[in-house]
Amino acid sequence: MSPRFPKRWRPAATLAAMLCASSAVVAAADAPVPQLRKQGTAVQIIVDNHPFLVLGGELHNSSASHLPFLEKLWAPLKAAGVNTVLAPVEWDQIEPQEGRFDFTVLDGMLKQARASNSRLILLWFGAWKNSMSTYMPPFVKRDQQRFPRARNRAGDVQDILSPFSAATLKADSAAFAAMMKHLAQADTQRTVLMVQVENEIGMLPDVRDYSAPANAAFAGPVPAQLTAYLAANRANLHPIVRKLWESHGGRSAGSWDEVFGDSIEAQEVFQAWYYAAFTNELTAAGKAAYALPMFVNVALNRPGKKPGEYPSAGPLPHLFDIWKAAAPAVDILAIDTYFANFAEWARQFKRPDNPLFVPEGNRIGRPELGANAFFSIGELDAIGYSPFGIEDIERAPNDPLRGAYALLKQMTPLIMQSQGKGVMRGFKANVSYDGVVDPTPAKVALGGYQLEVSLANQWGKTESLEFEGRGGLVIRTGEDEFVVAGKGITVTFRDPAGPATVVGIEKATEGSFKDGVWQDERWMNGDQTHQGRHIRLDGDRWSAQKVRLYKIR
Repeated sequence: MSPRFPKRWRPAATLAAMLCASSAVVAAADAPVPQLRKQGTAVQIIVDNHPFLVLGGELHNSSASHLPFLEKLWAPLKAAGVNTVLAPVEWDQIEPQEGRFDFTVLDGMLKQARASNSRLILLWFGAWKNSMSTYMPPFVKRDQQRFPRARNRAGDVQDILSPFSAATLKADSAAFAAMMKHLAQADTQRTVLMVQVENEIGMLPDVRDYSAPANAAFAGPVPAQLTAYLAANRANLHPIVRKLWESHGGRSAGSWDEVFGDSIEAQEVFQAWYYAAFTNELTAAGKAAYALPMFVNVALNRPGKKPGEYPSAGPLPHLFDIWKAAAPAVDILAIDTYFANFAEWARQFKRPDNPLFVPEGNRIGRPELGANAFFSIGELDAIGYSPFGIEDIERAPNDPLRGAYALLKQMTPLIMQSQGKGVMRGFKANVSYDGVVDPTPAKVALGGYQLEVSLANQWGKTESLEFEGRGGLVIRTGEDEFVVAGKGITVTFRDPAGPATVVGIEKATEGSFKDGVWQDERWMNGDQTHQGRHIRLDGDRWSAQKVRLYKIR
């Protein structure tokens, strides 16, 4: 019996066995299945036996549901530098009647993506999408006895599927596994790289589900799997979880109330466990059909808001320990963020047990998207970056994301070679949740030098929006040699031993990468390096320079 679910919850035990024949299909395929692989401290997605950098864009929710509408989007997305499109697959569209599946739209999506030489990441809109249950098929919507809904604290029914339902888990798993089995057979070219399981899981408008099965589970025992995880990882637990647990004695057994208490924070931990356990079973069913990398995404909590005032119990940083313990089948806990303090949030998602992937990094049209992409990839070794509403870029020919993606595409071989090895750093403005910019230059050590990186305009005042749009990365490519890439950054190299040693610029050239090889263009000296003081990238375009240094003692 699974330690994560009461006995009555077990999904169809034969599901994996029924689907095991699909493994033969995968094994016989010509193209290798995409997989995650560690390189140093980074995790990369391997596609066609090579590391792949996702320069992505997520479609609006309904754009992929109608093939003629979708077909018009590929050319402008390709022109914008997007190499991977994140597109929903809707449960109600592929299973209009129970057990009868229609993959017409999915097959058409695959065909169109291949014709555009683009990759796909599929988003499974199943039991939950943005906390709600708007993509459940009619046979689920109309049968509230078989597929019970969550209830709020007052006992009122919500049109949100309860995670405390074996029938819901079985139906969602069956549909998801059927989709993955079909994908294994229909996508031997490996157009699809990863799959997102559900979308922004979280409980509203209360901290948790208060239905009768949920209340019974809260009164029941905390799974031994969770308390064992807490004990094994005590030193590294998030402070909120550790305080809840230890303030009640650090118990190894007991009811949820006994182990964590009944505060609103404790109830969020309870709900998170059951969301994660549901998601784990769903993910395992999908992987039994076709073992692609799978991730979940999360809507962030706003400062000062309590659980339930934001989507409670999703895979938020303060609940990572719960999700990691309950959902080992999930490969990545991914960040969706529309907040100004992107860097602060993104850092929390990069952990030794969790690579960074950004499926929704704000909306098209925001000035900081390119800087966010460079920072995510350069500083946090992100698998990739993707803003939401990517098709809107067709109406924004000067959107800075275009230039950022063009430069990142040129640099992909060098970036992939450098990730996880301690030779690359990324930079963007430190911005508060309220949008206040901290102009203080960043100071980092790299390749035996102290780098001071400023985003300010060296020749005049820099407005807040200018700061938000500036960013870049620096890669050490050899002894005393670096590539600096981005927009509006100024890099000063110093000797960490102190000012007695002068660091000079032996050679600085602007250039580009062709087939991964650097091509010298303009020689940048005189005014362009402020008479040898620093490397400066223009603030109105994305560019790269290569610099070789020397020291005078």
